[in-house]
Amino acid sequence: MSIEVLVTLSRYYGSNPEYVVAGGGNTSFKDESTLFIKSSGIALAEICAEDFVQMDRAGLATIWEQAYPAGSDAREAAVLADMMAARKPGETAKRPSVETLLHDLFPFSYVVHTHPALVNGLTCSCTGEQAARKLFGDQAIWIPSINPGYVLALAVKKALAVAPKPVPSIILLQNHGVFVGADSAEGIQERYHHIMDTLRACIQGEPDLSERTASYGASPEIACLLRELAAKTAPQRNAPWQVCFERNAALSTFIRDASSFYPVSSALTPDHIVYAGSDPLFIPVFDTPASDVVRVIQEAWEGHLDKTGMIPKIVAVQGLGAFGIGTGEKAPHRALELFTDALKVAVYAQAFGGVCFMSPDKIRFINTWEVEQYRSQVAETLALPIEKG
Repeated sequence: MSIEVLVTLSRYYGSNPEYVVAGGGNTSFKDESTLFIKSSGIALAEICAEDFVQMDRAGLATIWEQAYPAGSDAREAAVLADMMAARKPGETAKRPSVETLLHDLFPFSYVVHTHPALVNGLTCSCTGEQAARKLFGDQAIWIPSINPGYVLALAVKKALAVAPKPVPSIILLQNHGVFVGADSAEGIQERYHHIMDTLRACIQGEPDLSERTASYGASPEIACLLRELAAKTAPQRNAPWQVCFERNAALSTFIRDASSFYPVSSALTPDHIVYAGSDPLFIPVFDTPASDVVRVIQEAWEGHLDKTGMIPKIVAVQGLGAFGIGTGEKAPHRALELFTDALKVAVYAQAFGGVCFMSPDKIRFINTWEVEQYRSQVAETLALPIEKG
């Protein structure tokens, strides 16, 4: 059955960190009447047939006939309501992926959307569009940076309407990832192999993620301090704040100084925001006497709160490593997992003119969008804003 093929395909890409990190990505299968789409917040690596939402394609089609509010919050809420209404009977306990409309539009039986660091080295780069045109030609559609959800689906709808025939089977989304469509699982795999092989031939080198020497080990005092600062700033009702540590050779090149840290200092994709935050905190300590390190970290923490209004999910300490911060056991590890992914993207982007961050308005959209907050809750990685009186 096709749904069984979809499960196998989803698990294959979802369990491969080259394509999917944490809870990212989504997949679908469709016939003439029904779209089977991944439920929001469900990890592809462990997905089951019952984790897909059955959507009425005729109901989804009526969304394009509606007039929605101009304001983003009101518009997305109205679209979500109409999309939820398009669920088939018996599916009301499930919430379809935010990219449901895009999956429905893409005229292929199977669609697999992932966020490979190698691909995002292209999509998050300064010359990505020109390079994509040169590398893939009419095989791919490039969509400039745009907020996910309805406006993204609308942009793809317009792009598909003017695309050459046959319809390109690859959609590259600036600062986001890639959609691949085919009418068979083998077709999906062939297209992904083509994409990855093409990009791999362009990059200037792989990030070195080997461990550093023990002399660069984590300071338990700093980890304890960061945990105390987080707990003091925003006491967590459901789970205690946790801190974990990461170091590797590639990271060491990014934390030499503030200039070296720049390529990973802001958000590259929505997934990086959801799991690792939009504003990693870098703390220079090389010129700081040991007796003043605690004070410097405290001052940097307070400065970050004043600037962003959010607890940092990543704190990088010059010459030492990066600390992931979050509530519960999974969140800090996922923060570091996505931050390491950002390191990879930054390294790959060097082949295409260096990194290009998401714009401030698009970062704000993701930080405040109800859909992403829902996804964070389901994945147990909720970003808590500071409650100010």
